[in-house]
Amino acid sequence: MSESTELRVPLPDLTAWTCPAPLRDQPRVVMGHGGGGAMSAELVQHIFAPAFGGQTLSQLGDSAAVSLGGVRLAFSTDSFVVRPLFFPGGSIGDLAVNGTVNDLAMSGARAAYLSCGFILEEGVEVSVVGRVAEALGSAARVAGVEVATGDTKVVEAGHGDGIFINTSGIGLIPAGVDLRPERVVPGDVLIVSGDIGVHGVAIMSVREGLEFGVEIESDCAALGGLVEAMLAVTSDLHVLRDPTRGGLAAALNEIAAASGTGVVIQERSVPVPPAVANACAILGLDPMYVANEGKLVAFVPREHADAVLSAMRAHPLGAAATVIGEAVEAHPGMVVARTGLGGTRVVDLPIGEQLPRIC
Repeated sequence: MSESTELRVPLPDLTAWTCPAPLRDQPRVVMGHGGGGAMSAELVQHIFAPAFGGQTLSQLGDSAAVSLGGVRLAFSTDSFVVRPLFFPGGSIGDLAVNGTVNDLAMSGARAAYLSCGFILEEGVEVSVVGRVAEALGSAARVAGVEVATGDTKVVEAGHGDGIFINTSGIGLIPAGVDLRPERVVPGDVLIVSGDIGVHGVAIMSVREGLEFGVEIESDCAALGGLVEAMLAVTSDLHVLRDPTRGGLAAALNEIAAASGTGVVIQERSVPVPPAVANACAILGLDPMYVANEGKLVAFVPREHADAVLSAMRAHPLGAAATVIGEAVEAHPGMVVARTGLGGTRVVDLPIGEQLPRIC
């Protein structure tokens, strides 16, 4: 084709594009950076970790295990920006306690003290603040943890979303307990404590005004007692995680990457309640990526798996616990699901979050 007749196609205007999974090369923060998936991990690895430094931070677990005066402590912090503030089965106050208590429990620690910071938007009703505070205090009493210190700030109207909460917590790690993904080895049995995807769908139902034929309540709960029941069987659990943002898929991918093992799950064994499955089918979501707030996953040495599973099922928060897979030598760092039809599919780390602002 001659130069005079060459077809010239204008370059596309990328700034006008939209995408539910935002492009990873972003000059500005987008919602996907807070979703607990690959974009969140990149933000931590390339911005925060190099800036802060330190060996303790490099653990990148749900909580950090630290030594102070010869005592091993778990230390964690979390911020809660859920919308709406109240939802079936809980509120931002419940989440603020249970989220941090559960992060500590994943290190084997029982939470002892919490700090609590409230960021209030100018104009929010004082009665709403009171309801949230009451819910937070009630959740703390149920979890057996004391709110020992706190702070309050107010931002101008339009610069917040009613109420944001930050909680930090500390707890004592029992002697002989060493829970971290690097301990996972091929042959470990993978157990989930119950139905997945419930919290995310509960939030979605009220936020978007959707009805699925039955009310779905969040599974928000403090998991310290369940973890204690598991550790009473054996202190030789390898790793625990609560699959919150990014769901079960994100938690398993993080463990596989840190341990250098492969993970195989039996898709039909993953407990997804019918209401969650139906909601996800309607909305085109995968329950594996939907957030939970009262579930845990555990990699347990095979010789202890039956006893640990029995102990979990004897606890109210683990009554539906089930084995869903194992760690393997093949495909290190990768999570694979075996489907009901006999095939396999890769369960990737999500880029962002299917539903933002769920915790």
